[in-house]
Amino acid sequence: MPSAPLLTTPAELNHALSTARAAWQAAPYPSCAERRARLAALRAALQGHAGALAAAVSADFGQRSADETRMAELFPTLLAIDHARRHLRRWMRPQRRGVSPWFWPARAQVLPQPLGVVGVIVPWNYPLYLALGPLVDALTAGNRVLIKMSEYTPRTAAAVATLLAEALPGGEAQVALGEVALAQAFASLPFDHLLFTGSTAVGREVMRLASAQLTPVTLELGGKSPVLIAPGHDVARAAACIAQGKLLNAGQTCVAPDYVLLPRGARAEFVRAFAQAVAASYPTLADNPDYTSIIHPRHWQRLHDGLAEARAAGAQTHACVGPDSEAALAAARKIAPHLLWDAPADCQLLREEIFGPILPLVEYEDWPAALAYVNARPRPLALYLFDHDRQRVQAVLRQTIAGGVVVNDTLLHVVQDGLPFGGVGASGMGQYHGHDGFLTFSKLKPVLYQSRWNAMPWLRPPYGRLARWLQALMLR
Repeated sequence: MPSAPLLTTPAELNHALSTARAAWQAAPYPSCAERRARLAALRAALQGHAGALAAAVSADFGQRSADETRMAELFPTLLAIDHARRHLRRWMRPQRRGVSPWFWPARAQVLPQPLGVVGVIVPWNYPLYLALGPLVDALTAGNRVLIKMSEYTPRTAAAVATLLAEALPGGEAQVALGEVALAQAFASLPFDHLLFTGSTAVGREVMRLASAQLTPVTLELGGKSPVLIAPGHDVARAAACIAQGKLLNAGQTCVAPDYVLLPRGARAEFVRAFAQAVAASYPTLADNPDYTSIIHPRHWQRLHDGLAEARAAGAQTHACVGPDSEAALAAARKIAPHLLWDAPADCQLLREEIFGPILPLVEYEDWPAALAYVNARPRPLALYLFDHDRQRVQAVLRQTIAGGVVVNDTLLHVVQDGLPFGGVGASGMGQYHGHDGFLTFSKLKPVLYQSRWNAMPWLRPPYGRLARWLQALMLR
């Protein structure tokens, strides 16, 4: 795949934004046919370069499952494109709104209008889906886009830039790559909207920089997404689902299960079932192409330090290592799946988002205590509930707040284009995906059409008897 240029300096960013804004102003309302054609071209290019994209992601990680890239990044992007193309004409249609009888026969509507130029800051963990998913929504809404890729994924950034140059030769999307200074310059640009996906700490800084330009932001952050296993639920079955969700991308997923609340006395059964699920899916780890490496030595060390701190504080751990040695895992920059319990609440692994294949277990005495544990902590990006009691499920949905919920599975709400995706509180603000993404990247412009014959002339000064009689009726 021939290479395409990347934006790598603040001067290039400023020029790209100016060029994109001028191009958008020359054609500020792309037709439905134009938008659908852009999405179709993106789809075709994505399919044509699927292998090269998966190889680029794997090279950036050190080793990343090509199957996981296809399932967790390429497939949901194609789904999003198909969903948008299917529904776009209806989404673009002006929405009729009611008018107060006092102003009849005027009529009102809301017109979805493109914002202009959208910025997207992409993390390293799902560099394709978290770049192309927002791009799909922004293109659907009729915008142009600048994308800032993570410095941890330079090969993927180059592959995405080449893909977009082929699919969108009109420059509707451009790609930037650089470290912290470039990210700060990017967040400081006067975009018409900025979407950031990443950590809560960095999200605060992005919001601070964007505020200087009064740029509206959507923040998709993370946090500690809990799993609740209800009393009486099949623990072994839940453990198998949780293992699948936790170990996708080696736990480097913003909506990965971060800790499990389970009934007192169920821990041994959960550990046994989780270990069996790991052994069945990953009989080996170090040389297994299905088990992903940790993205960077710094993150690998952070996870090891977290385990060491918890053990030193009295925590118990179970490592699902199999036949692999610590040396082989370290050479592949991989960490075996670990279960952890009896850890103090103030240790790193219970205090911060883990972002790796480590899963703390917390036993609860009764169901109200489990809900209280969740509600005492910052609002998570996702909550996973394993329960077949419909009444109890509805009670949990009402009594807890989370960005999204899956009942009796994990992760799957993210790839439903009929559902909005977004956090709440410390896990983010705003939402996108599907129609909600179209709305996020549109200005819903209210329009009132006054009738030729209307009552407003009767309410102009000088106010006389007729105006005061109408005022008396209005204030009744």
